[in-house]
Amino acid sequence: MRKLLILAAVLISVVGLSAGGAVFWGYKVYTSPGPLTEDTRILVKPGQGLRQIAHSLQNAGVIEQDWLFSLAARLSEKHTALKAGEYEFAAHISPEGALDKLVRNETVVRSITIPEGLTSPAVWALLQGEDTLGGELGPPAAEGSLLPETYHFSYGDDRKALVRRMTDSMAALRQELWPSRQENLPFKSWEEAVTLASIVEKETALASERPMIARVFINRLRKGMRLQSDPTVVFALTGGEGELGRPLTRQDWKVDNPYNTYVIRGLPPGPIANPGRAALAAVLQPAETDALYFVADGQGGHAFAKTLREHNRNVARWRKIKANGG
Repeated sequence: MRKLLILAAVLISVVGLSAGGAVFWGYKVYTSPGPLTEDTRILVKPGQGLRQIAHSLQNAGVIEQDWLFSLAARLSEKHTALKAGEYEFAAHISPEGALDKLVRNETVVRSITIPEGLTSPAVWALLQGEDTLGGELGPPAAEGSLLPETYHFSYGDDRKALVRRMTDSMAALRQELWPSRQENLPFKSWEEAVTLASIVEKETALASERPMIARVFINRLRKGMRLQSDPTVVFALTGGEGELGRPLTRQDWKVDNPYNTYVIRGLPPGPIANPGRAALAAVLQPAETDALYFVADGQGGHAFAKTLREHNRNVARWRKIKANGG
């Protein structure tokens, strides 16, 4: 009753109505559709008080009377529960609906997608370029420590906190996949599995091929053959800092670098990118095949071969396709 009397007194002084008429008018304005003609986003900054928030809502056309909004917030004792953030208000939302949205902290949910196979410097560039995130990043994370996927966040969330979610997601995936790996794989640690998965990731964009390519590399490792993977040469030349920007040459394949799998035997010293779930699952549960070679087939995939002779025929076919503009 006391709050109702306060409301009536304020409204009588402002709009000059009778007590009953003032309360009825105020309640009607507070609960009725507002003046907003289209969905609008508003940023409530940390430290803004009720008065500033109400003024921002009025300036944006969400409400007509900032004083009525402020009064309703105080009388309902919701003014202390307003939270900073980015809010989207639907067209014609009522002042009551706008206040409840602020109290419930229904902020806009944004997202950023980290594509599979990005190097850590490339992930850093994506995060730095997202100007709705806050905070500074230090040096890029270790290759293979971030799980590529879509991450949701709110305006102003800290970049480092988002990176921690990426590393935590990779750690959780390790707990899920590593215990169920096939037996007798030619690597003994999760870190080596991530290294091989990063190579598989860079070799093909087709999810259906990853288990086959993983098995080819596993077969080569078991036989002591060099992996001879072009993406490792690119990483050796660029350090993962960007694209090479040109085709590899015969001289590139000879570069003396621990990541060049045309020169070294076995796995390189670490991942060449951040592999996704499918590539990691592929190296831990590879397909069954005796193939030792693969080359592009001109149709977006690869042709696999068990013998060098068969592989050379596939290579000749691929070169002919390239020569014809394929």
